[in-house]
Amino acid sequence: MPATASESVRGQSPGTARSAPVRATRGGIRWSARLRLTLLYGALFLVSGAALLGSTYLLVAQSPVTKNTRVTAWRVGGTGGESDRVRTHLEDIVNERRAAELRILLTESGIALAGMTAVSVALGWVMAGRVLRPVRVMADRARRISERNLHERLAVPGPTDELKELGDTFDGLLSRLDAAFAAQRRFVANASHELRTPLTLQRATVEVALAAPDADVLMLRQVCERVLRAGESQERLIEALLTLASSERGLDPARSGPTDLAAVVDTVVREREDARMTVTLRPAPAHGDAALVERLAANLVENARRYTPGDGWIHVATGTSAGRPWLHVANSGEPIPRSRIPALHQPFQRLAPRGADEGHGLGLSIVAAIAQAHGATLTTVPGPEGGLAVTVTFPAPRRSAGNCADNHDARAPALPPATPTASSRTV
Repeated sequence: MPATASESVRGQSPGTARSAPVRATRGGIRWSARLRLTLLYGALFLVSGAALLGSTYLLVAQSPVTKNTRVTAWRVGGTGGESDRVRTHLEDIVNERRAAELRILLTESGIALAGMTAVSVALGWVMAGRVLRPVRVMADRARRISERNLHERLAVPGPTDELKELGDTFDGLLSRLDAAFAAQRRFVANASHELRTPLTLQRATVEVALAAPDADVLMLRQVCERVLRAGESQERLIEALLTLASSERGLDPARSGPTDLAAVVDTVVREREDARMTVTLRPAPAHGDAALVERLAANLVENARRYTPGDGWIHVATGTSAGRPWLHVANSGEPIPRSRIPALHQPFQRLAPRGADEGHGLGLSIVAAIAQAHGATLTTVPGPEGGLAVTVTFPAPRRSAGNCADNHDARAPALPPATPTASSRTV
C-alpha cells in the first residue's frame, strides 16, 4: 500500500487504527502487496533480460562470421618463416579484437539491462498501484461501514474483472447483512412490544382492583383470573420465541433421529379433535427432531382451526412422493392474496388486526424456521375456497432399500371438494 494509506491510518483514533489491517514490517520496510508485485515484476524482467543477454552473447560468440578467423599470407618477398610470423601476428590481432568486441557487447548489454530493470521496477510500481487501486477503495469504504450504515455499498468502479467481481460479492454480503440486521431489529422491537402488552394489562388490572374502594372477594378473584390468563398468554409467547430461536439455530444431532410424520400428526390431531377436520395419514418416514416436527404440525393445525369459519373445512394429510415425506394442511376461509403470503412467514405478522384473535403472529414463522432447520421445502399457496394450503416436503431419509416406504401416493391429495361433516382418519 502507498505511504498515504499508512499515514491516514496513523492519523485516526486508536479504536479505528486497531481495526485497520496493518502488515508486519521487516527492517522498517512495509511489505505491502504493491511492493511485492513491483519486486516480482522487476525480478521477472531481470531474469528474462539476463537470459536474453546470455543467449545473444553466445550466438554472437559462436557466429561463423567472427569465429575461427584465418589470415592467409602470400609471400611477396623474403623467407617463408617471415610470412608465417606475419600471419600469426595478424591472427592474434584479429582474435584480440574479437574478444574485445565481445567484452564491449557484454558490458554495454549489462548496463542496458540494469537501466531497463530500473525502468521496469518504476513502471511496475506505477502499474501495481493502478491495479491495486480498487482494493484500496474497497478497504477504505469497508472500514467506514458498520452496523449503523450497512445500507452503504463499496460500489467498486472499473471494468468487469476479478476485482470488480470481488467488490460486487462484498456488496451482496452487505445487502444480506443489512437485511438480517433489519429483521433482527424488527424482531426485537416486535418481541418487546408483544411481551410488554401482557405486563401492561396485568398491571392495569391490578391497579384498577386496588383503586376500587369497595373491592370484594369476587372482584379480586376475577382480577386474579385475568392476570392468570395474561400470564398464560405471555408463557405461550415466550415458548413460541424459544421454539423459533432453537429452530433457527438448526438441528441438534443428539435429538435427531428417525420419525414418522403420520404418527406425529396423528398425535397432534387427536389432541385437537375438530368436526371440520378430515385426516388422511399414510406412512411418511423422515429424519429429524420429533419434538420440532410435532410443533410444526401443531402450528399448522392450530392456524387452520383458528382461521377456518364454523362451516368451513380443514384437511390434514401425510405421505411420500419420490421417497420424500410430506405433510399437507389446507383449510377454507377468507381469501388471502398471494402477495401477502411471504409476509406471513415473518415473525409477528398477522392477517387480522391485533386483538381479533389470540395469536401472536409466530405460527408460520416457526413452521418456516423448523422446515429450514430440517432442509425441508415449504410451499404456501392460497386455497381454492379461501384460506391457505401448506405443504412441507422433507428430504428423503437415508435408509436401506428394504425399509423404503410405499410411494403409491405420488403427490399431495387434492383439497376436499365439499365441506366435510365429520372427521375421518385413514392410516
